Amino acid sequence: MMQSPLADVRVVDLSELLPGPYATQLLGDLGATVIKVERPAGDNARAMLPGLFAAVNRGKESVVIDLKSEDGRRRFRDLVADADVMVEGFRPGVAERLGVDYATLSKINPRLVYVSLTGYGQQGAMADQPGHDLNYLAASGVLGLMPPPEPGRPHGLGLPVGDLAGSMFAVVSVLAALMQRQHSGRGQYLDVSITDALSHWMTPRLGMILRDGAGQMHQRPGYGFFQCADGRMLVLAAMEDHFWTRLVDLLDLAEFAGPAFATYRQRQAAFEAIKARLDQEFRAQPLAAWLKQLQAHDIPANGLATPEETLDDPEGRVIGRDGKDLIARFPVPMHALPPAARHAPALGAHTPDPGANILLRAGTAEVEARS
Repeated sequence: MMQSPLADVRVVDLSELLPGPYATQLLGDLGATVIKVERPAGDNARAMLPGLFAAVNRGKESVVIDLKSEDGRRRFRDLVADADVMVEGFRPGVAERLGVDYATLSKINPRLVYVSLTGYGQQGAMADQPGHDLNYLAASGVLGLMPPPEPGRPHGLGLPVGDLAGSMFAVVSVLAALMQRQHSGRGQYLDVSITDALSHWMTPRLGMILRDGAGQMHQRPGYGFFQCADGRMLVLAAMEDHFWTRLVDLLDLAEFAGPAFATYRQRQAAFEAIKARLDQEFRAQPLAAWLKQLQAHDIPANGLATPEETLDDPEGRVIGRDGKDLIARFPVPMHALPPAARHAPALGAHTPDPGANILLRAGTAEVEARS
C-alpha cells in the first residue's frame, strides 16, 4: 500500500498564530506527523482567533510543555530527539534563552531541520522588532504597489499574504533540506524571514518597475473590475492581444480596433479612454448576461465570489465546510494524502502523564509515554 508523501517525517511545532502553523499544516496535509507543543495557556490564536486556529491546526496533536521549567525543557529535548523538523517563531534570542535553540538541539539530534520563521529574520536592524502581516507588507514594498491608504483606516490585502509567503518559503526550504539530508546525513538551520519572502515575491513587479517605471503598473487596459447593470462586479482580464481582439469584436469597439491598438503597449497609452468605454459598455447588462457572452467568446472573465460562496461551491475541489468546521484539501492531488476532514486538537489532548518522557512514533500522529 502506497504511503503519503511525508509519511515518515516527524514535525515538532513550537509556533503560534498563523505563519508557522500554516507551514506545519501543509506538511501535515502531505502526511507528516505534526506535534504542536503549546505553553500551559495555549496558542494565543485559541482565544484571539479560534476560527483561524481550527483552520491551520487540523489533524495535529497537542502537547503542553512549560519550557520555562527544567522538567519541561527535558521533556521537550526528548521529543526533539525523535523529530525530523522543528519550527519556531520566537523573536531572535528567545529560543536560546529557553534552551531550545538550534545549537543546543542539533547536539541531541544532528539530523534535525530547524526552522526559525520570523518577521524580519535573525539579522539586521529590524530583527528584534515586533510585527504582523501589515508591517511586513509595508517593509517589503508590497503596499507601495497599491493606492495610498487613508490615515487611521484599516488597510491591507484582506488575505495575510506576508504570513503565507513566509509559510510557503518555510515549507519549500524544509523539503529541500530533507533532500539534502539524504546525502549529507545532517540537518540544518533555516532562517526564514517573512519580509524577505515578500521581497522575493516582489521580483516580477520590481523587474517591470526597473525596465518601464512604476507608472505603467496601474495602466492595464482590458484588465480590472467593472460594474454591471445589476450592481454586481465583472472581473475581466483581456490583456493578451488575441483576447483583446475578441473583446473588441464582441463589444464592437471600433475606435480601438485599428493597428494603433494592436499591442498591449500601444493600448496602455490609451488606458483611460479604454477604461471609460468599458465602464460604459458593461453597465448595459447584468453580470450573468455578460459572463455568458464573454465566456462563449473565450475571453477571461468571471464574477466576484464572496468567501462564503467559495465554501458552498459544488465544484469546489479544495475548500468546503461541515457545519462550522472547515474542510480543506491539499490543492494538488497526490497519492495517499490524509483525509481532508480533520479537526484541531484540544489543548494538551496528547500530553503524557507528568514525569514521563515523550516518544514521537514515526509515521503516526501519536505521542506515547515511556518510563
